[in-house]
Amino acid sequence: MFQRILIANRGEIALRVIRACKEMGIETVAVYSEADREASYLTLADEAYCIGPAASGESYLKIDRIISAAEIGNVQAIHPGYGFLSENAHFAEVCRDSGIEFIGPPVDAMAKLGDKVAARKIAIEAKVPVVPGSPGLVTDEEEAVRVAREIGFPVLIKATAGGGGKGIRAAHNEINLRSELKAASAEAEKAFKNAGVYIEKYIEKPRHVEVQLLADQHGNAVHLWERDCTMQRKHQKLVEESPAPNLPQSVREDICKAAVRLIQNAGYYNAGTCEFIVDKDNQFYFIEVNARIQVEHPVTEQVTGADLIKEQIRIAAGEKLTLKQRTIPCNGAAMEVRINAEDPENGFRGTPGRITKLRIPGGHGVRFDSHVYEGYMISPHYDSMIGKLIVHKPTREEAIACMKRALDEFILEGPGVKTTIPLIRKILDHSTFTSGEGDTGFVERSF
Repeated sequence: MFQRILIANRGEIALRVIRACKEMGIETVAVYSEADREASYLTLADEAYCIGPAASGESYLKIDRIISAAEIGNVQAIHPGYGFLSENAHFAEVCRDSGIEFIGPPVDAMAKLGDKVAARKIAIEAKVPVVPGSPGLVTDEEEAVRVAREIGFPVLIKATAGGGGKGIRAAHNEINLRSELKAASAEAEKAFKNAGVYIEKYIEKPRHVEVQLLADQHGNAVHLWERDCTMQRKHQKLVEESPAPNLPQSVREDICKAAVRLIQNAGYYNAGTCEFIVDKDNQFYFIEVNARIQVEHPVTEQVTGADLIKEQIRIAAGEKLTLKQRTIPCNGAAMEVRINAEDPENGFRGTPGRITKLRIPGGHGVRFDSHVYEGYMISPHYDSMIGKLIVHKPTREEAIACMKRALDEFILEGPGVKTTIPLIRKILDHSTFTSGEGDTGFVERSF
């Protein structure tokens, strides 16, 4: 087992990893930008090093500075968290070339699954359903039109690299397709330095269901059931829950088994998430693999009792999975909402500022994963997430009631600071959500 781990991230996930390491008797090294100098979790790490100015491109994305901190800190492994360099195959390769274990998947599997066209091919080989679409990248307008005619409009144009909703455009006719093809390609080039795009059939009003996976370096792989992340805005998740509501048990079992087949076929190990869309007939289609820990991993932890961060560390250290598929439970219902410093009434504009008053909810079944505190300065330089509010109850109905109560208790105030709490409350109150009948476009249509 590792004696010392560096966390190449910030915010709540850095704190989450530090806590897991402490419980395992592992020392930690934190890194921070000048903007995060006041972060409270830095005092919990055994060592902390400044790696640059506020701009993430000069700090949290600066591979050479992170490796230097790791070498000075004498660590054996690096945990990348989520975002930043977590799915960067080059970073993983540099870590391992430096004699430092990357707590994540092998470089080749990450590279293959990070390319969505290559990932589709792996899924097809594993007999996992994929959305009808182009067999590879589309290289010009005429090829795009031909593919769209074959599968039928509407279609989605999707970037082969990256994620987060960037480089995705819908096209409803040929004229629309030609203009959106250029726009999607340009957006992908700007965001991911890769202009490659492919085409998929646009599935009307789908649900977003994903499967949590763990695989070790000895060929063992298990799923930890599914999460429903249908409540989202512009591909950014707002509410996540497990189990998925109104998903037939047979479909649930099939989608979980399909996810395990796919990652085994890819030669993958460590934690990962296989994302699917599910249509109105409960037919599921593979979208992508997130080759890292997810923001919403606590939802799975609540219903299974597993500690996914500790499992990641054990797998990276070469240990065999102790979890057995037949004994992994899915107890009760868990739900997570993301509390962001954004103004939903003003185009979700970020609202940085200092927190002057903070009351964190508690009580039975309530968990709040966050790095903020009264007096904390919400930075304009990074993701606007303040924290994740998680509840766990015997039934979905009780989980919704608990979440509403917890949100009512939650107070976060500061000059100019607004949060997404009012929007989340409206979603939880809506009959479409409470009945479990929503789709990925529900939030944008309704609010």
